[in-house]
Amino acid sequence: MTGRDERHSVSVAGVIVDDHDRVLLTRRADNGDWQAPGGVLELGEAISDGLRREVLEETGLIIEPIALTGVYKNMVRGIVALVFRCKAIGGKLTTNDEVTAFHWATPAEVKQMVSEAFAVRILDGLHDGAPAIREHDGVHLV
Repeated sequence: MTGRDERHSVSVAGVIVDDHDRVLLTRRADNGDWQAPGGVLELGEAISDGLRREVLEETGLIIEPIALTGVYKNMVRGIVALVFRCKAIGGKLTTNDEVTAFHWATPAEVKQMVSEAFAVRILDGLHDGAPAIREHDGVHLV
C-alpha cells in the first residue's frame, strides 16, 4: 500500500464556443488560472447532468452539450476528465466564489493564457472528429 488513494475521480468540462469561434475561459478564484468551466461528477450523477450543473454553477450559463471532444487523464492525481464542446442556450455570466472573471478567447489567446495541459483540452474542443485521448502531469502533456 502506498498510502495514497488509488482510485480515480471523473471530472467534466465544457468548451463553450460562441458565434465567432471564441471559447469561454473562467479565471479560478483559488489559483488565478484560466480554464474551461467544469468540475467533479457526483456519485450517481449522469455525465450530461453533471456537465450542465458544473457549468451553471461556475458561469451562470445554461448549456447544451454538442459533442465529446476529448478524454484526459492527470497521471499524478488520477483525475479523468471528459471534455465536451457546448453551446450556451440561456443564462447570464455571473462571477461567484469559484470564478472571478470571464474571457471569450481566440485560439491564440488560449495558447497564451492557459497551461498546456488545459489549453489542449480547449483547442481539441474546437475540432470535429474523433475525441482526443491524452495524458498529462497537471501542467504538461506526457
